[in-house]
Amino acid sequence: MAETRTEALHQDAEGLDVQTPEAVLAFLANAQIEAAKAVHGAIPAIAQAAELIARQLKNGGRLAYAAAGSSGLMAVADALELPGTFGIARERIAILIAGGDAAFHTLAGGPEDDIEEASAAVAGADIGKGDCLIAISASGSTPYAVQAIGDARRRGAATIAIANNKGAKLFDQADVAILLETPPELIAGSTRMGAGTAQKIALNMLSTLSAIHLGHVHDGYMVNLTADNIKLRDRAVRMVAAISGRNRDDAARLLEESGGVVKTAILLAAGAASADAAEKILEGTGQKLRPALSEIEGSKGH
Repeated sequence: MAETRTEALHQDAEGLDVQTPEAVLAFLANAQIEAAKAVHGAIPAIAQAAELIARQLKNGGRLAYAAAGSSGLMAVADALELPGTFGIARERIAILIAGGDAAFHTLAGGPEDDIEEASAAVAGADIGKGDCLIAISASGSTPYAVQAIGDARRRGAATIAIANNKGAKLFDQADVAILLETPPELIAGSTRMGAGTAQKIALNMLSTLSAIHLGHVHDGYMVNLTADNIKLRDRAVRMVAAISGRNRDDAARLLEESGGVVKTAILLAAGAASADAAEKILEGTGQKLRPALSEIEGSKGH
């Protein structure tokens, strides 16, 4: 098997173990920065993938992540944040990680080769037509990820692959292939570092752009957040106040009237007759706040 980029030796690795601590850390920091830069080359593919995810979610489908090892942890980090940040229901998200729940205690290497487990996970989550599965693998050849994306595709799901090597096997089963061409790791093959950093950035970009397409972001505000703690309830009040131009007391009252729904509270502030009326306007605009506000403003002139 030819050596892949993710397994190659970094140009600064020679003599690394006898360098000063400060020099080692500088090399590590620089390697992370170089890895992060690789994401720029993937922007067109990430944009295409975000449209695909948004379309599937908008039409009632689910979003699934499939990965092993460090890539699995990157997937989990992205997936678990989506309900709180963007209000995407937890039952609309599936996380398939090699080793299952045990992976959160012992990230063993063996499960990443278990294609039967991957098939069982896809079937168990009932991934199929209307859904979208993202498979992530630094090498692009991890058996668990390759099997999962293949099964998902055969079951009719849309598929996205993220890998750090050109010509990755994972790309063969993908509707959209995202290549993150990161440099060799400073510790050869330790893809939890540079490759993982690039994956995390790409997943952040992917899920955020998908949420924008779905109307979950207005200006720089996460207007579809689930305000389930003190910090997020305060953030919701500040968002309503900032976007509507009302003071905090008014914003808090409108939020209470809306049942804690930020977009509904903002439309109430803009002149919607009731929370129900605001929600009907949002239904008509595909849950997008800006055209909903324009509709209320337009109705005032008639």
